[in-house]
Amino acid sequence: MTGAPTGTMPSGRVSDAAEAAAVLGRLPTLAGADCELTVLQGGLTNRNYRVTTNSGAQFVARFSSGKSSLLAIDRAAEYRNASIAATAGVAPRVVEFAPDEGVLLVEWITGRTFTDADLDDAGNLAQVAGLCRRLHAAEPFAADFDIVAVQQRYLSAVREFGFRRPDDYLDLEPAVRRVAAALRASALAPVPCHNDLLAANILDDGARLWFIDFEYAGNNDPCFELGNLWSEAALGVDRLEHLVACYFGAPSPVQLARARLFATLAKYCWTLWASIQAAVSDVDFDFWEWGLEKYTRARAELRDPALDHLISTVSESI
Repeated sequence: MTGAPTGTMPSGRVSDAAEAAAVLGRLPTLAGADCELTVLQGGLTNRNYRVTTNSGAQFVARFSSGKSSLLAIDRAAEYRNASIAATAGVAPRVVEFAPDEGVLLVEWITGRTFTDADLDDAGNLAQVAGLCRRLHAAEPFAADFDIVAVQQRYLSAVREFGFRRPDDYLDLEPAVRRVAAALRASALAPVPCHNDLLAANILDDGARLWFIDFEYAGNNDPCFELGNLWSEAALGVDRLEHLVACYFGAPSPVQLARARLFATLAKYCWTLWASIQAAVSDVDFDFWEWGLEKYTRARAELRDPALDHLISTVSESI
């Protein structure tokens, strides 16, 4: 493991509900309103509250941490991208953004949060694929998202601050470069992607699905979206085959291989995301163990002889 932190880390912002209420009272949308705040569980980067006014209006207030800059999160871009997604009918309406306060206020959607078990279902995956196509047809997002570039940025932060990482992490770099080269040479046109479609970022209101939390949104290869979603839910390969077929309208061995390779790169990158979070987050969550699980899977995939077949499948299509 690496040594003790050596850099100066950014500090957080809102620390409790009382402070959050004071901040919300300064927003034009909520000026003069009596608000009830309820902490929303599950967020790993932000403090999230359900806000109910005395008139019955409901919102979600997302308070960002100043430390999120280490995670390559651009809050102004998040606001723009969430607004674009809302206009496309994919995400809840964005009500207000106060960058100086570190808060984003969005419409409350009454519904059920998806679980990994929900994604292990052909019908639900077909709905998710359809919503992905709708998002990917929207106006371009504020900036691009490249998982290789993000991984390198995380690695720089881990090195600068002396955060720990798996001892043999860099031993996998040659295999990672092979995967990245194959994906770069076969790249599809970038489209506006969510880039963090874990089950907890999908809501079911009983009539339709919604995507929420656009912190990592950016223009990207659509196969990253599909592969990362599949990987985060730890589904079988048959589910990814179905997701790819639903998205592209027919089975595609090439795009299936590309989605699997992107999933491997994602796990390799999110390992360092967890390293950073383990060092700086005040959320009660074992980020280090979460990251090791990602790393164990990435390492196995990068050392699996099947990797050569996936790369060949992609390269032969060029």
